[in-house]
Amino acid sequence: MSLGEDQLKRIQEKLQHLLKQHDTLQKENKWLKSELTNSKKQETQYHENIDRLKQQVEVLKLSSGEMDEAEKKQFEKRINSYLKEIDKCIAALGT
Repeated sequence: MSLGEDQLKRIQEKLQHLLKQHDTLQKENKWLKSELTNSKKQETQYHENIDRLKQQVEVLKLSSGEMDEAEKKQFEKRINSYLKEIDKCIAALGT
């Protein structure tokens, strides 16, 4: 085999190796993107769960009388903002 043929064969082998690596990395990248998407969904669910639990704690504190005045006022503001949003929704449905 001549020197040129040897070099061409090595280049072809390296190219095949690189193509295999590229394919493997593309598959890994696709899998990692999928995992990232799943993790973001799970994180969102955890945050929603945390918010629900915080609201439950506030309601329990209010019902047991453990809230101080500042917490009560903040809770009332939140309830009032919810009521305003509900009123807006009802008004929008009525038109």
